[in-house]
Amino acid sequence: MHSESLLITIAAVVVLGIGAQWLAWRFRLPSILLLLIFGFVAGPVTGFIDPATLQGDWLFPFVSLAVGIILFEGGLSLRLDELREVGAAVRNLITIGVVVTGVLAALGAHYLVGFGWNVAIVTGAILTVTGPTVVIPLLRHVRPAGRVGTVAKWEGITIDPIGAILAVLVMEAIILVHEPLAPGEVREGVAGKLVEGMLLEVVVGVGVAILGAAFLVLLLRRRLVPDWLQNPIALMTVVATFALANSLQEEAGLLEATLMGIIMANQKYVSVRRIVEFKEDLRVLLISLLFIVLSARLTLDDLAYVSTGALIFLGGLIFVVRPLAVFLSSLGTRLTWKEQAFLSWMAPRGIVAAAVASLFSFRLQPFFPEDAAGLVPIIFLVIVGTVALYGLTISPVARMLGLALPDPQGVLFIGAHPWARRLAEAIHRRGFRVLLVDANPKNVRAARRAGLPAQRANVLADGVIDELDLSGVGQLLALTPNDEVNALGALHFAEAFETADVYQLATRLDSARETDIPVHLRGQPLFSDTSTYADLDSRFQNGATIASVTLTERYHYSTFRGDYDDAMPLFLVRGDKLSVFSGGTDLNPQPDDVIIALFDERPVAPGEGVIIELEDTARRGEEPNEELTESTREPVGAGSASPLPR
Repeated sequence: MHSESLLITIAAVVVLGIGAQWLAWRFRLPSILLLLIFGFVAGPVTGFIDPATLQGDWLFPFVSLAVGIILFEGGLSLRLDELREVGAAVRNLITIGVVVTGVLAALGAHYLVGFGWNVAIVTGAILTVTGPTVVIPLLRHVRPAGRVGTVAKWEGITIDPIGAILAVLVMEAIILVHEPLAPGEVREGVAGKLVEGMLLEVVVGVGVAILGAAFLVLLLRRRLVPDWLQNPIALMTVVATFALANSLQEEAGLLEATLMGIIMANQKYVSVRRIVEFKEDLRVLLISLLFIVLSARLTLDDLAYVSTGALIFLGGLIFVVRPLAVFLSSLGTRLTWKEQAFLSWMAPRGIVAAAVASLFSFRLQPFFPEDAAGLVPIIFLVIVGTVALYGLTISPVARMLGLALPDPQGVLFIGAHPWARRLAEAIHRRGFRVLLVDANPKNVRAARRAGLPAQRANVLADGVIDELDLSGVGQLLALTPNDEVNALGALHFAEAFETADVYQLATRLDSARETDIPVHLRGQPLFSDTSTYADLDSRFQNGATIASVTLTERYHYSTFRGDYDDAMPLFLVRGDKLSVFSGGTDLNPQPDDVIIALFDERPVAPGEGVIIELEDTARRGEEPNEELTESTREPVGAGSASPLPR
């Protein structure tokens, strides 16, 4: 093989992988679906990527190691305190659910696909896994309300090593039974080997995970590693411990990597935020490479395995096996029927199933050549089918079940001081969800007494995003008096929101130069480029009020700006959509839009037909830090108020 062709292949894999991820984000499609399509088109369809260049002894160890790193990153997102409410459901799904799925999938693989019992059982074991590489992005996109998202996240991450280990034990048992014996050699008991293998998997996985986590915590806590080396050292530790676990017991590295991630996420000695951010970036790259590489290795002949029986098998997994597994796993838990229905529609297979199938096909080839050749095409059919169906329909299904909003318009407020509560109240009364977060318990209590959802939390703390119920929330406003906290809060929550939906107040020009906080660490400028905390606080303390103006065909936005040159536009309501005025965007208000603005004085309608409504009424003599207990909306001036959009 020429080095030039290998270089082109590597470059093509990277370009196609990252390109597919970008297109998936741009058109809101499941990224893995595009990765599989790109890989298949680039490989067997066009021959642009020669499958021969993707062969070799390096492939499966690389795939296994990459999956281990992905599972470690997944483990970093699991908080043990989440199990207080959903522990029973998660436990049942990774035990009862695994058994039900494995048995029924094996029966389907035998009777519908036509596999012999040996490969059918292996197929069933492989299909017990669901893909965190698919589940986690879907959950972030849908943002289901309540505990169901936590259940799906825990199942998707923890079931992968369990399913992979189960599949390894099943395959080893089958090979042990069918492996030819030397003259005079006695076959060992299969049951004993299975028990021994399972115990070794657990002991090695748990032991090495504790060892690796303790080593990493020791280095970070004693500051034996500079900041710029923390991520490389963490990656080195994950790779080394994964290799150690796998060398001691086959595939124990998957369990070890997951457990090490969980241990690091739940220890209280060092912060892992920097490691989490690095691993998330690495995960995207690895997933892109793995799916392109594995799908490009398919051949056009593999399409022959996509028979009517195989399609019925796929349908059975989706419409019969998964719902039954969820139903039986939900017995005795507090999951509602809607949550059960959501979980029944959330079982996409991902990279672990693809990687394990590719490895097992190679291992089983000498014993069952015909069935082993069909293992990878059938597993990839299930991956494509489940990712496509679940990925394209989970959002409408979640909305139909009332577990998610179609386009989250709610607002997360960082800061619950008096005028932040007045802003939140103005949009809350129009039917939009709000959530106020503040470290000051007095502000949180005041917000709750005003009827506003509020939670006491440090917005910069590790795990705060997972602790907050962000269902229905799609925008963030950072309103604290501290510019650095606003900037870091915007940066922290960038993983939960689109960058364009994260806003913060302008920095204090008198005490900090604009360059003191780099642009990439700041959110979008809130309201205007000069709206600092001090400016807004001064206006509110001097009697400013929040009111709304409804635009009409005769009363345009330009007219409004001319009539009220002192007004600061805050929000624009268009039907059930809420937009934030910002120095970096042009909202282009239209007739029937509602402008919520801040007025230095109580506004008076300029003429007949112009509707102005007070969104709050500040009491005279109110102290700057006194809680606002009332907020009325009374029409001002000519015209009658129209019903408020909800």
